[in-house]
Amino acid sequence: MPRSVEATQQLLAAGGYVADRALATTVHLALRMGRPLFLEGEPGTGKTEIAKVLAAQLPRRLVRLQCYDGLDLSAAAYEWNHARQLMAIRLAEATGEARDRAALERGIYDRRFLQERPLLQALSPEGGPAVLLIDELDRADEPFEAFLLEILADFQISIPELGTIRAETPPVVVITSNRTREVHDAIRRRCLYHWVDYPDAARERAILRIRAPGVSERLSAQVVAFVQKLRAGDYFKLPGVAETIDWAAALSALDASELEPAVVDETLGVLLKYQDDIARLRGAEAARLVAEAKQAAA
Repeated sequence: MPRSVEATQQLLAAGGYVADRALATTVHLALRMGRPLFLEGEPGTGKTEIAKVLAAQLPRRLVRLQCYDGLDLSAAAYEWNHARQLMAIRLAEATGEARDRAALERGIYDRRFLQERPLLQALSPEGGPAVLLIDELDRADEPFEAFLLEILADFQISIPELGTIRAETPPVVVITSNRTREVHDAIRRRCLYHWVDYPDAARERAILRIRAPGVSERLSAQVVAFVQKLRAGDYFKLPGVAETIDWAAALSALDASELEPAVVDETLGVLLKYQDDIARLRGAEAARLVAEAKQAAA
C-alpha cells in the first residue's frame, strides 16, 4: 500500500489516472484505514476507472458487481447449486447413505455446492486479495443496500445453512454512484466519501496526453476549452471525460488539426448522446463555442 498521499497520487498516475490532491487523499486514507471508498459524481467523471487502476497497480484481482434494478442476493453474493444438491441426494439414496438425514443435510450444504457471485468471490482467498467494485449502486433497489452492510463493516457474509465466511485479507472496496437516487446513510457511514467532479482544464489536458497521446497539443487544448465551455451550458447530459477522450481521438482520426464549425457539427454524436442536446448545439452555437475555444487555447 502507498505510504503517503503523494505516493497514492503517483500510483494512480502510473495507471494513467490523473487525480487531484483531494481525491488522492481520500483514496490514500481508504487504503491505509481499510475503509470502503464511496465515490459519487456525474457519469463519465472517472469513478469506475479508479477501481480498475487500483486493481492493476496494487496489484489485485478486480471483482466487479454491476448494479441494476432487481439485483438480489442470489445474483450478488451466492446461490446454492440446486441441481448438484439434488444429484447428491439421489446418489445417497441409491447407495443407502440417505438413512442419516442429519448427515445428508449437512453434506448437501457443503461449500462445494455453493456458487460464488461477486460479493462472495471478493472475500474468497482463491486468486489472492481483491479490489471489489460495486458499480452504480444507485441503480439497485434500496432494500439491496441492507445486504451490503455486513460486508462493508466486517468483510464477511453470513450464510444461514453454512455459517459466516470472512475474508482472510479484506478487499479494497470501491462503491460508485451517479446519484440518480440517494444512497442510504447506513452505507455512507461505513465509507470514506468523495465527490468526483469534472476536471478543470489543466487536469483534463493532462488526461488527454495520457489517454489520447496521438492528439496534437493544439487540437487537445481547443477540444478541452470547447468542452469546458460546453459544460457551463444547460444541456440534458453534459459530456464526461470519457466523451472528451473519444471526441479528441475521433477528430484526430479525421486528420483535423484544429476545431472548425463544420467538423464539430459532423462529430457531435461522439461528444453528446441526446438528439435534443445535439440539435441545440449544432450550427451557430457550435461556431460560437469554437471561436471562444480557439481564443482560450491560444
